[in-house]
Amino acid sequence: MDWTPRRERFRTLLDGETCVHPGSVFDPISARIAEDLGFEVGMFAGSVASMTVLGAPDLIVLTLSEFAAQAYRINRAGGLPLLVDADHGYGNALNVKRTVEELETAGVAALSIEDTDLPQPFGELGRTRLLSVEEGVGKMRAALAGRQDPRLVIAGRTSAAAVTSIDDAVARARAYEATGVDALFMVGLRTRAEVAAVAGAVRLPLILGGVGPELRDRAWLAEHGVRVALQGHQPFAAAVNAVYETLKALREGVPPGEIEGVAPPDLMRRVTRDADYRRSMEEFLS
Repeated sequence: MDWTPRRERFRTLLDGETCVHPGSVFDPISARIAEDLGFEVGMFAGSVASMTVLGAPDLIVLTLSEFAAQAYRINRAGGLPLLVDADHGYGNALNVKRTVEELETAGVAALSIEDTDLPQPFGELGRTRLLSVEEGVGKMRAALAGRQDPRLVIAGRTSAAAVTSIDDAVARARAYEATGVDALFMVGLRTRAEVAAVAGAVRLPLILGGVGPELRDRAWLAEHGVRVALQGHQPFAAAVNAVYETLKALREGVPPGEIEGVAPPDLMRRVTRDADYRRSMEEFLS
């Protein structure tokens, strides 16, 4: 498949002057829904991938091949530019390079590599630890070395604002910018002052993960270099609740015809692209 148009659209977004909320997606159907609703970007998080593929919490037990396979399934189902959270790159800098190669092949438009020490080190339960800046820089350089399509966006990610300090977050942002990454993915910023501190220190576009109440104004965020601001991953949690309530009702004896919240036939036909398949059947099977 040709992944170029979606990657170009994502880069146009980064080069623009607006801030968007991505649609949190987790499978082909959810990505199609987000695209049909007009979301400019889809977001596929590592935490959501772990729950979707393994039914496991976000403890980095998912493998690269499992993550890349699900990202590919999402991408082949439509044309929505997909931003993915590639966590720590599934290992050291060499693994990061491999991660970029696999996710580029899977069709993602953008990916982030973070500097958190993952998976959870022995003896550090309950604590989040960051890599040294030097190792973080090495991972960013390896990510860039693994990229073959220059349109693919690579974002350097750090949670330093929530783990160490805003000063450390700024220092890491500057160091990762110097490697040549295309954007900075900042997690843990909670106030306008913190966003302004990062935006004033770097020139790259910003992606924010988990913004607080003070950072709901997209116009203000756009003025300070933020191009993508995550809102969370409510769609997956909502889907889990819908499946739970439906199965519970059926188990308790509610007749299938009385189940509430079921997608109507026209919506099911739309999200499964029924009309496209029927045209292909007419063309190739009749």
